[in-house]
Amino acid sequence: MKILSNLNPKVVWEYFEEICQVPRQSKKEEQIIQFLLDFGKNNNLETKKDEIGNVLISKPATSGKENVKTVVLQSHIDMVCESNEGTNHDFATDPIKPVIDGNWVKATGTTLGADDGIGVAAQMAVLTASDIEHGKIECLFTVDEETGLTGAFELQAGFFEGKILINLDSEDEGELFIGCAGGIDTLATFDYENETVPENHTALKLTVKGLNGGHSGDEIDKGLGNSIKIMNRFLWNAGNEFDIRIGNFDGGKARNAIPRESFAHLTVHNDEKAELIELFNDFAPIIKNELALTEPKLELLIEDAKLPEFVIDEDTQFALLNAIYACPHGVFAMSIELKGLVETSTNLASIKFIEDNQIFITTSQRSSVETSKFNIASKVESVFRLAGAKVKHGDGYPGWKPNTNSDIMNITEKSYERLFGVKPVVRAIHAGLECGLFLEKYPYLDMISFGPTIKGAHTPEERIDIETTVKFWDLLIDVLKNIPTE
Repeated sequence: MKILSNLNPKVVWEYFEEICQVPRQSKKEEQIIQFLLDFGKNNNLETKKDEIGNVLISKPATSGKENVKTVVLQSHIDMVCESNEGTNHDFATDPIKPVIDGNWVKATGTTLGADDGIGVAAQMAVLTASDIEHGKIECLFTVDEETGLTGAFELQAGFFEGKILINLDSEDEGELFIGCAGGIDTLATFDYENETVPENHTALKLTVKGLNGGHSGDEIDKGLGNSIKIMNRFLWNAGNEFDIRIGNFDGGKARNAIPRESFAHLTVHNDEKAELIELFNDFAPIIKNELALTEPKLELLIEDAKLPEFVIDEDTQFALLNAIYACPHGVFAMSIELKGLVETSTNLASIKFIEDNQIFITTSQRSSVETSKFNIASKVESVFRLAGAKVKHGDGYPGWKPNTNSDIMNITEKSYERLFGVKPVVRAIHAGLECGLFLEKYPYLDMISFGPTIKGAHTPEERIDIETTVKFWDLLIDVLKNIPTE
């Protein structure tokens, strides 16, 4: 039974609901790739796929528009896969279950995938529309944007021919984006030794949950809580007062999401258990008070647990807790040129105990200034190196420098004002978009990015505003109608 078919724009929501039925976890996009290839073939559209999995579906110009410049519409086909604790959902097989909640569409206990499924749906609607005037359209669908920008990295020159690109991966209606931050990951690994649980120790499980989480670019300046930081703050203080030993510390999932849940399994001497619990019960209201305005649903729990099979050695425990405490998280610098724009930030994203006695910590850094991006990455690296961890960096990706003389920006601004009677905000975004990588292969591209309003991206609270989706669609159609001739 269709849930979204009564919403407008009808064709966009119908395609979005179809997309929700297709698993599309990052790096596991085989099913959505085949879905798009079948879609192109079934609609008699020129369709091709490159070696990495990017798909291009082209549509000829409508009658009388043959001399209009070709436009590339672009979105990514993967989604961040996050679910609430206790939600039984297999992202490899189970469909996303959208629901209407007032003015919003959201999912049941999981991320919705409107980032960037709504962009994919809009492309499909353009490709099958018979009542839209436009020049030649090339719809580019890229893979693995969320975990590595792999599709954009591997895109080869000559895969498409258009010189105008409209990225459909923005999340703030009324804002047109003409630039974005570059990014890089900094990854730290601690090696540890297994040690026997000390005699006369009892085990406890600690939980931090109920945080909003959120996109590590768009929402890094919102004062949101970081579950790893909160958990580590308690463990660091507890370790200074009591004989505690850590058996496990697990927090965060996606590199580009602020971690919203963390769990720790520790042991403490029997004689100190009551005092440790008292310390925790004193700590919880302090944190809740500090984050009362931004994290009203925060929960901190402590409960009895089974003794772990082992604990990590004391030297590694000491180094780990100190490194995480010292590791920066949040806004590092604001832009002087563009008021209100975060220039440089860093996100402490996840901590995992993995095989071969290793603890793996993921952080990600962003900046609209390339040298500052490497500076903050080096700062994070230095913290973990001082603690004895092995550190490496990802390949990183470049930013997209704003072009205030952009033709497509001027066209889109005029369309927006004509349609809605107000001027849009034109700005850069601190989140990473694939546009910077496209420029490396296609340096002549004239680009813009816009979309409907999406809140809570990368979390199970993800939701898309219904009314702004109408405006997003109307704007896209009007822009395509007003693209000039060659």
